[in-house]
Amino acid sequence: MTMSGGRTARIAVIGAGAIGGVTAAYLAAAGYDVTLVCRSEPSAALIRERGLIIHGLRGASCRPLAAVAAIEQLAGSYDYILIVTKAYDLQQAALRALPYLAKCGLIVSLQNGMCLDLLEQTVGAGHAAACVVSWSCTQIAPGELDFTGEGGFVIGCRGNGKSALPGLRQALDKVAPTRIADDILAEIYAKLIINSGVTCGGALSGESLGRMLRRPVARALFIALVREDLALAEALGLQVPPFGGRLDYYRFAAGEGLIARLRRQLILLAIGRRYRKLTSSSLTALRRGQPTEVDFLNGWIAARARELGVATPVNERLVAMIKEIEQGKRPISPANLDELMGKI
Repeated sequence: MTMSGGRTARIAVIGAGAIGGVTAAYLAAAGYDVTLVCRSEPSAALIRERGLIIHGLRGASCRPLAAVAAIEQLAGSYDYILIVTKAYDLQQAALRALPYLAKCGLIVSLQNGMCLDLLEQTVGAGHAAACVVSWSCTQIAPGELDFTGEGGFVIGCRGNGKSALPGLRQALDKVAPTRIADDILAEIYAKLIINSGVTCGGALSGESLGRMLRRPVARALFIALVREDLALAEALGLQVPPFGGRLDYYRFAAGEGLIARLRRQLILLAIGRRYRKLTSSSLTALRRGQPTEVDFLNGWIAARARELGVATPVNERLVAMIKEIEQGKRPISPANLDELMGKI
């Protein structure tokens, strides 16, 4: 937790939602000098004075911590700046945070989807890193979070900032088990595959992951997306690692016999049980009247697939349906899943 000269690493977390809030709270509890950047002064004051309330798998806790209402209210320089905003806000947040980054520091994207290129373009490859999150949490009220599923972090970068990764790993280990990836892009893609079904499927259906995956049509959707996404990975030259060290997509998608089909169903039912309370971040955004991150998830897959001549009809149709929901032309309903799979 110390940097050169024996000082404590300074960490800013931009985004006080579920993942950002839990990460900041556990880093502060471990003794790190942490500042959490919120969206408003009332939110920041609530966290400073009352603290973040965290329920769930790790029990209940409440810890006040340093919080500000805007990036420009940060003071001094930070060794690590973790950005946990929506993907479409990443570049602006990174640009505003860059003046507060230490000379050898890292700005780290914790977004869902393919965002590392955007971050590198904004702050330079030497200061850009990505972090893949495989644990889950839901915001149930301002300053109140529900820790719903255990997992870990995978971190990595493609520039010369790799020397700063061990310190980042040491810090994030206090939140969840963390490892440094040899190929961070492949790790991001592994998360992208599961998000292409979980996040966007939840946005279509309006259901928690557990309830959604009890539906055969939702499981059929997930299987179809995995196969399309693996076809694109092959065209991109990516060897996709197992997500969370457990979900081997290649083995999951292989085979058409009875045993193979049953295995896929059981795996998805097990995922639904384990993360049954997980609410899609895109569904949460829609309920708040905000746009989703579909352009960085299934939209990114569909766009790259078109460029490379790979057929991804399920991804294409799913993107179109979510755009219709965003525009108020389609209700959120489990019936969307039936319509989607019925038209493919």
